[in-house]
Amino acid sequence: MRVDFYQLTNDPAEQVLPLIARNTLAAGERLLVVSEDAAQLQRVSEALWTRLSETFLANGHASEPHAARQPVLLSAEPEPANGAKFLALADGIWREGAFERVFLLFPPARIDDARGCWRMLGTREGVERRYWRQEQGKWKEGP
Repeated sequence: MRVDFYQLTNDPAEQVLPLIARNTLAAGERLLVVSEDAAQLQRVSEALWTRLSETFLANGHASEPHAARQPVLLSAEPEPANGAKFLALADGIWREGAFERVFLLFPPARIDDARGCWRMLGTREGVERRYWRQEQGKWKEGP
């Protein structure tokens, strides 16, 4: 499993997730976006429909009909009803699951939690960790 840690210093998760979703779909995968905050999930949904001027990214909530057909599914639980192998944790809270790739998006207020998660995942076999930070509007891999 690969886990990408995204420290959100400039943009909130709902501005970053359309880029992650677009790249996920371009790779032929589905995405599950998880947050305990229903308002955040709604903002993510709106951003997916409108954020990218060249296209929109179809999405739906896990509680709605046809959840299994959604390329991007929004949920409060890490249950991939759409068969997603990629998981985006929009609220910065780690959740266990059987995913190939996980994106942990966290604001500066959750940096201690992210550090603890980094250390915990470092003890597991088969986990590749990467850290990303925003620098002058671009994402750069860093220490």
